[in-house]
Amino acid sequence: MRPVKLNVIELPKADYQGGKSTLCPGCGHDQISNVIIQAAWENGIVPEKIAKMSGIGCSSKTPAYFLGKSHGFNTVHGRMPSVTTGANMVNKDLTFLGVSGDGDTASIGIGQFVHAIRRNLNMVYIIENNGVYGLTKGQYSATVEKGSKKKKGATNENPPIDLCKMAINLGCGFVARSFSGSKKQLTALLKAALSHKGMAVIDVISPCVTFANNDESYRSYTYVKANDEELHNVGYIAHFTPIEEVEIPEGEFKEINLFDGSRLHLETIAEDHDPSDAVAALAAIHEAEKENKHVTGLLYHNSELKSADEALGLTQTPLIDLDKNELRPSEKTLAEINDGFRA
Repeated sequence: MRPVKLNVIELPKADYQGGKSTLCPGCGHDQISNVIIQAAWENGIVPEKIAKMSGIGCSSKTPAYFLGKSHGFNTVHGRMPSVTTGANMVNKDLTFLGVSGDGDTASIGIGQFVHAIRRNLNMVYIIENNGVYGLTKGQYSATVEKGSKKKKGATNENPPIDLCKMAINLGCGFVARSFSGSKKQLTALLKAALSHKGMAVIDVISPCVTFANNDESYRSYTYVKANDEELHNVGYIAHFTPIEEVEIPEGEFKEINLFDGSRLHLETIAEDHDPSDAVAALAAIHEAEKENKHVTGLLYHNSELKSADEALGLTQTPLIDLDKNELRPSEKTLAEINDGFRA
């Protein structure tokens, strides 16, 4: 009998798994769930120190399928960012992982998404993006490309909302796009996002096998495989990895230092993309769009931004761990505060 493999905190991967999936067989969302399990396990995050948040939709069902020992909150449709904001402010020591869909984020929840980025909430925000509303029989979502066609119904004639473009324009410090069928790339990006301080947005193209997996759909598995423009090979080097174990591949590469001391290794494939240049990131997306292609990889990164809890000057001790005497101002302090409002 083989010994069970443990991570750096001596936990088996089974401690990071969840329940059995009830999604359609072959759904791209299930692969994303597997990557979340792998990334959290490899990063050595204590499962009980993770809060998994979601809204409504096929994507938002998935937290039941991973991190069964973690905290979880399934919010009202489109309201995941505001509920996460409240939880984050009260207990900032948790690792917050939000899973949403293209409908939950780009339609009813778009305002919430915008303001979570503006505040630079310390969380990973995964968008499981298939371009359709799977729970309500496959209507087009706001992210589907103009000209894309589902298995049934008319061709989409409305221009899309690109959530990566929006996140970059709003100043998000970590913006990436990947594909549920690219396990290696997605795992590296997610591990890096979990090591980032502030908002990390990963838009994951995740084919809907029931409503949009025909070759005419820009988000079908076969279309994405044939029209994926990778910016670079992505490798993640954890802060606890011995230097002598790291192999640096040949070719041009960049290394990005992450908040916890880990590094993201980017080896150039196509053009020499600079992930610190927001204009270059937007240009890469635009050029891919003109050719009806999907650009994937780390699009933009900025580690110098203050996270929401830093900007608000919250105490080092999470609010949930403070006793009432520390939370409640004294009578004298309260009088001084009130006098300041009367001045």
